[in-house]
Amino acid sequence: MGQILDVILGNVEGLGLPIWGNALLFVVGFLLLIKGGDWFVDAAQSIAHRFGMPELLIGATVVSIGTTLPEVMVSAQGAMAGNGSIAFGNAIGSIICNTALIAAITLVVRPAKVERRTFLLPTAAFFVAAAYYVLTAYLFGEFSRISGVTLLVMFVIYMIVTVVQMRRDAESARPAQPQGDGTSGSAAGDVALLVVGALVIALGARQLVGNTTILAQAVGVPDSVIALTLVALGTSLPELVTAITALAKGHGALSLGNIIGANLFNLVLVSGVATTICPFDLSAASATSMVVDIPLMLGVMVLLTLPALVREKLYRWQGAILLCGYAAYCVYLFAFT
Repeated sequence: MGQILDVILGNVEGLGLPIWGNALLFVVGFLLLIKGGDWFVDAAQSIAHRFGMPELLIGATVVSIGTTLPEVMVSAQGAMAGNGSIAFGNAIGSIICNTALIAAITLVVRPAKVERRTFLLPTAAFFVAAAYYVLTAYLFGEFSRISGVTLLVMFVIYMIVTVVQMRRDAESARPAQPQGDGTSGSAAGDVALLVVGALVIALGARQLVGNTTILAQAVGVPDSVIALTLVALGTSLPELVTAITALAKGHGALSLGNIIGANLFNLVLVSGVATTICPFDLSAASATSMVVDIPLMLGVMVLLTLPALVREKLYRWQGAILLCGYAAYCVYLFAFT
């Protein structure tokens, strides 16, 4: 966790600002998150409408790549510094946070119906990747460079299959799609706004977490507590901001797709990049992850996705259970780690 803290803080700590300066940058980071999320969701929704693509699939691909950028940066920088194992705990922790906190909030606020055919692809891809990830961890006790390359190949295959499905959906929707679909500007403008929104979110998250950490240290909060709370939530802030913004704008499918896609990309993209750069063995420090974190990761994803696949609907009680589980998990972390 110490290495992750160093990566998150980056150059913020080295600025040597007074406390009021860090407080100001905290506010700036918060405002950047809000505005970046607004641009990001608007652009994603516009792309979905422009090409007649389901919002859930847009959320599970384009939006998820953007919101997963902080995890990619943290894990890649850690791997280049010789700490490839950072990706292991970071990926699992982010998936638990995304599912049991962020997705849970969206379900409690606004449970929605889902289309099984659209929901099936990202969900199936996640569990296939999770099966490979878990078997590698339990059977071999290490993530070799071959494992990393395999995870990246899974990412490429998923993107290809998803693009093909989206093109088919767009073709079938085109005859019924009116010329005036409510979008304005150009496709290139939408993509540019999406990229800018993602970068602003990433910058805002970095400023918010970095300066909050400095302020917390200034008032005597232990580094271990900071690492388990601020850092873990910090890399999931883009998903949280996107989820809240999408809900506020009435795009629940985009929010759900983003969370499922981000969970998948944490396994195949974040871990794949880090492991390819720096293979690692699972040490005794990973024992908690093997016994508690991995089963919890799989459990919360089953709870989130199974009702949607069976009955094509999400329920408020799912969100309540997930939130209670996340609260219990946080208590466990503080009490026993």
